Amino acid sequence: MSTSLFLFIISLMSKIIVHIDLNAFFATAEEIRDSSLVNKPVIIGGDGRKGIVSTASYPARKFGIRSGMPTFQAKKLCPHVIILPVDFHYYGLLSREFFAFVRKYSKKVEKASVDECYVDMTETLKEVADVHAYLIGMQNMLLKKTGLKCSIGVGPTKFLAKMASDMKKPMGLTILRRRDIPKLLYPLPIRDFYGIGRKTSPKLEAAGIKTIGDLAKRINADDADLHLILGKFFFVIKDWVNGYGNDELDLEPWDPKSIGNSSTFMHDTNDFSEIKEMIASLAKEVSERAQAERKKGSTIQIVIKDTEFKTINRSITFEQPTNEYEVIFDKALTLLERHYKGQLIRLVGVTLQNLIDPRDLVIQMSLFDYRKHEEESTTKLLINELNRKLKKPMLIRASEIETENKGDKNED
Repeated sequence: MSTSLFLFIISLMSKIIVHIDLNAFFATAEEIRDSSLVNKPVIIGGDGRKGIVSTASYPARKFGIRSGMPTFQAKKLCPHVIILPVDFHYYGLLSREFFAFVRKYSKKVEKASVDECYVDMTETLKEVADVHAYLIGMQNMLLKKTGLKCSIGVGPTKFLAKMASDMKKPMGLTILRRRDIPKLLYPLPIRDFYGIGRKTSPKLEAAGIKTIGDLAKRINADDADLHLILGKFFFVIKDWVNGYGNDELDLEPWDPKSIGNSSTFMHDTNDFSEIKEMIASLAKEVSERAQAERKKGSTIQIVIKDTEFKTINRSITFEQPTNEYEVIFDKALTLLERHYKGQLIRLVGVTLQNLIDPRDLVIQMSLFDYRKHEEESTTKLLINELNRKLKKPMLIRASEIETENKGDKNED
């Protein structure tokens, strides 16, 4: 890319947002430590009837296997598929190596998940004559240093950068300027539109919208049917398809005190099964991020925001810190079942709080475990003796009680 062309890009956008997405991260990680897996159909996830595919290698995807699919279904599609368990500790090491590599190019990094991020490279690329060659060099250096493959998308907004990185996989690079939108973005099928869920894309297809270009044409014509289908997202999506929207990165601290994810529904909903499905998805994301960061937490919080913008926070604290999906989901679902009253809601969130590093916990336990054990043993003996005298199990230790916190607030 020439300097003049790059300056033209700069003139068209206030920021240069780069989205970097590791290709089949978990599967690639397994290939790095076992080269015999290269070019073979591999899935990472649980086995058995309840197992779920977390990641599928590209050879496995050729059989129709995809993330989120039940493992038994994947085995039907490809009987000789290789199934490997998830190793979050190992993936976490590679994830940290990935983010450390990216931060050498820019300090303005937003983690989207353990294997993808948004990077504000406006300053980094300001003096670069050949942007395309620079980013290809970055891509190849990541592969050389870590063995990880990535796709890169560049655009003036987070949405366009994300869409661009999805266009060429694996090891692709796409620069999506506003002037390129009609050529590169509009021909894509509507189901590829990032941010439009599985329930909304069929509604758009039923309304005759087959491509993103169809959506852009009708949304720019202020189509009344689209107002009904998209609801409050109508104007957000209108910005997106015209090359505008959010270009602000959430620069999360390197050592977060909590790990949370929230999601806004495309439509206000009181469908409990839909809300439960979203809670499950958010709990999985929180678990994966926590395990990648080597963090465990002892408090689970859910956030519910209704159509009146009233926000309800509920949390539950327990003794044993965790980062396991099953525990996070179970606690979050318990809070939802206790406190959701059937009202229409627009957003839910799940957060793991009171984070610790298990390695610090081991050190702390090694120093104080003996004294604590002695104290707890004495306390248990005393409580057992009192309960025997009362002839009822009326007393327990305070640490054995799960505490639940409440908080309601209104937001402007």
